[in-house]
Amino acid sequence: MKLRPLTRDEVRAIDARAIEGGVPGVVLMENAGRAAAAWLVELGVRGPVVVCCGKGNNGGDGFVMARHLDAWGFPVHVLLACEPTELAGDALVNFRILEQASLPITRWNFTSTDAQSEQLIQNADWIVDGLLGTGLQGEVREPMRSAIDALNRSPAKKFAIDIPSGLDADTGRPLGLAVRASCTATFVSTKLGLINPDAAMYTGTVRVFDIGIPRRLLAAYAG
Repeated sequence: MKLRPLTRDEVRAIDARAIEGGVPGVVLMENAGRAAAAWLVELGVRGPVVVCCGKGNNGGDGFVMARHLDAWGFPVHVLLACEPTELAGDALVNFRILEQASLPITRWNFTSTDAQSEQLIQNADWIVDGLLGTGLQGEVREPMRSAIDALNRSPAKKFAIDIPSGLDADTGRPLGLAVRASCTATFVSTKLGLINPDAAMYTGTVRVFDIGIPRRLLAAYAG
């Protein structure tokens, strides 16, 4: 089913209805992260891959991506842009799986003395942007401003999960600043802001992936 572009509120409503209808959120996250990881492999990733994750579900998708890329033999390092205690729900579930799998995880502190994180970002083949998702409203604040700036300064290719961090999902305009991605894997349908021609400089190539939302819940959004 081809869907029209979705607003941030419609995205939230679809996810909520799917979960209420019996599809666990962790299943939707698994489907999103695995699909995005498979596309990154298709794009020719060789590694190293640095997966930058915030505390929300966007970061949870990043944890799933990291797990699958590691399982497929690619060198992966996770940069965590929050305290582990800030994680909750499905994102926390997938973070705990990474810990059990002994994937390398570094707490990113965004300071000039954080030489390890800076080196990882500068030396990556690809950086996965899982910092901020479609729910962002209002100007990007610290420490995410510093994180986005660091990603943009890196020569690595950038792969955005759902939407480049800092880009408004409804307008396609940066909220102060946004990640300039080479590719964006978005889910269920494209977001309204992504069809703004001005957003292309931030999104790069956009591809939409199904994550297992029941068809009957999507009929109202057919385009």
